Amino acid sequence: MQMQITDTKIEGVKLISLTPFVDERGWFLKTFHAPTFAAAGLETEFPESFVSLSKCNVIRGMHFQTLPHDHSKIVRCVAGKVMDVVLDLRTYSPTFKQATGFVLNSAQPRAIYMPRGVAHGFLTLSDEAVLEYHTSTVHHPASDSGIRWDSFGFDWGLGDAMPTLSARDKSFNGLANFVSPFVSPSAAAN
Repeated sequence: MQMQITDTKIEGVKLISLTPFVDERGWFLKTFHAPTFAAAGLETEFPESFVSLSKCNVIRGMHFQTLPHDHSKIVRCVAGKVMDVVLDLRTYSPTFKQATGFVLNSAQPRAIYMPRGVAHGFLTLSDEAVLEYHTSTVHHPASDSGIRWDSFGFDWGLGDAMPTLSARDKSFNGLANFVSPFVSPSAAAN
């Protein structure tokens, strides 16, 4: 079973291609391997995991945690299909305020690794989708924050349709009014 880690358009965000072992019984997939992550310079401690189920046309995001509870994240679609989106909030990054998206689905096993200081969200493209998240810090509600989904110029491919959003996600400030706390790589615990 192989795990291939490649760079993306956003500094520090990695696309992880996963190759399952397939035989007459079905398949078996390795989704995390600490030595491979360490060799790529990525965090290897993920003390908390979550799973979400979302209906079609739901947007969850754009979420992150502020210092000192900021975290790296690994996200994988285990059922269905989503447009997964990352937004760089690190003022010191060469890709500050840039966003990119990845189609993740259960038929093509891939994951996204996001470093600290990157906001994350997704749009459900299938009838339902299940996402699995691993975070490098434990959820800290007072540090939970976000950027409004439609404020940073990303084309979600919705046309005139309005997505289903939580009240919390609707209430986030736009990127233009956001003052980033991610001002130095040394400020984040690595």
